[in-house]
Amino acid sequence: GERECGEKSGEEWVAIESDSSNVLKRPDLHRMMETTAQKLRLMGGTVELVDIGEQELPNGQTLALPKVVTATFGTDPNKHTVCVYGHVDVQPAKLEDGWATDPYNLTDINGNLYGRGASDNKAPVLAWIHAVEAYQALSMELPVNVKFVIEGMEETGSNGLDAMILAQRDTFFSDVDYIIISDCGWLSRRPALTYGTRGNCYFFAEVEGPKQDLHSGVYGGTVIEPMTDLIGILDTLISPSGKILIPGIREAVAPLSDEEWKMYQDIQFDMDSYKNKIGVTQLMYSNKVDLLAHMWRYPTVSVHGIEGAFSDSGSKTVIPAKVTAKFSIRQVPNMDPAMVKKQVTDYLHSVFAKRKSPNKLKVTMVIGAKPWLADTQHPLYEAGKAAVKRVFDMDPDLIREGGTIPIARTFQDVTGKSIIMMPIGGFDDGLHSQNEKMSRFDATGFTLVSSHFTLQEVLEQETGYE
Repeated sequence: GERECGEKSGEEWVAIESDSSNVLKRPDLHRMMETTAQKLRLMGGTVELVDIGEQELPNGQTLALPKVVTATFGTDPNKHTVCVYGHVDVQPAKLEDGWATDPYNLTDINGNLYGRGASDNKAPVLAWIHAVEAYQALSMELPVNVKFVIEGMEETGSNGLDAMILAQRDTFFSDVDYIIISDCGWLSRRPALTYGTRGNCYFFAEVEGPKQDLHSGVYGGTVIEPMTDLIGILDTLISPSGKILIPGIREAVAPLSDEEWKMYQDIQFDMDSYKNKIGVTQLMYSNKVDLLAHMWRYPTVSVHGIEGAFSDSGSKTVIPAKVTAKFSIRQVPNMDPAMVKKQVTDYLHSVFAKRKSPNKLKVTMVIGAKPWLADTQHPLYEAGKAAVKRVFDMDPDLIREGGTIPIARTFQDVTGKSIIMMPIGGFDDGLHSQNEKMSRFDATGFTLVSSHFTLQEVLEQETGYE
C-alpha cells in the first residue's frame, strides 16, 4: 500500500513541469510548491510556504520566486531533530531531445521509473516523506523530530535560499541537530554515502576591440581580432594532460593522505563501464584511484562556451567586436574562492599583456561556491552506515561528488549543524540528461534506509566523540 501511494505521488509530481530555468513555466513551479506543501499538510505536519522575494530577469523585469516549503513533524524537546533538504524543480526536458518516453509522464519499464525529476530530486524528497508516512501508517512514534526544507530553484542557483536560511537560523533551524541532503547519487550498484563535494568558481573573460562587428573580407588582416586574443589566453589555462597552469592553484590543494588513498582503492568502480557510459575510448587517467581523486578532490578547469561569436548553423564572415568566454574551476579544500579570483584575474591579465594587443580584457567571477567536506567517523555517518547495512546487507561506499551542492556549505556555515549526504539512485540514472530514471529497487530500498535512519543507537556514542 505504501508503494502504491508513493507511486501515485511520484506520477503527480513528475507530471508538473517545474522547470526553474524557464520563466514561462513559473506557474507550474508555483503549483509544484503548493502540491508539496499540501502533501505535507495532509500528513499532519506544521507547514509554511516561505516567501523569498523576487528575481530580476536580464531584461530588467522581476519575477516572483517560488516559495520555500518548510514542515515540522514532532516538537519533543527530549528527541533529536533531523532536517531533510531537497528540491522539486527540474532541468528542462522535451520528448524531441531524445527521450524514449514522455519526460513528464512517469513510465515504468522493467522496474525503472522514467521521467524528468525521477532521480533529481523528486524521488528522494518523496522517499523521506514516505518514511514519515510509514511510521504514521503503522501507528509508530517517530524516533526523532523531523523537519523539511524544500525549495524550487536549485537547478538555477537556489536564488533567495541563502538569505532565507540566515533569516531563520534562530527560529526554524534553532532546534535542528542534523541536516540530511539526498540530492546526489551512487557511484555504482553499491549503495553510497557522500562526504564531500567540490565548489565552483565561474568566470567570464571578455575581450573587446572594434566598436562594432566587422566584415572579415573588408577588415580581415587590418585589425587584431578579439576572438584570436580570447582563444589565445584560454589556451594558457590548462595543458593537454589536464594540468592547471594558473600559478598557485595546484599548490593550495590539500594533500592526498594514505588513508584517503586506501578509501578510494576499496570503492566499487568499473573504468570500462564509466568509459562506455560517456562514450569515450580514453580517460585522463588509467587507474581507478587517480581517476576518482581527480573527479572528487582535485580542481579542474572547464571551458563552457564563447558568447558573442557566430555559432548558428551556416556560414557568416564576421569578426565579432566583443567576445566573452565562460569557464569554471571546481574548488577543493584548501582552496579559497577569493584567492582563486585574484589568481585567475592576475594570470589572464599577465598573459594578455604579453600579446601587446590594443583590445581590452575584463575578467569577472560570477560564482564563488566553496567546497564541502564531512567527517566520515561522525556519529551521523555511523548512523547512515548502519541503516544502509541493515537494508541492503552491505557496507556503503564512502564517496565524494565532483559537482557542487552550494547549499551544503551554506547550511554548515550559517547553522553550524552537522550534515550528511545520503544519495538515492544509481550511477546510470541520467541526471540532467535524456531518459532520467529511478530504479524501483533503489527507491524502495532508500525509503527503508530513511525509515531506519533513526540515529538513536549511534547517537549514544556522541559523548565520547571528539
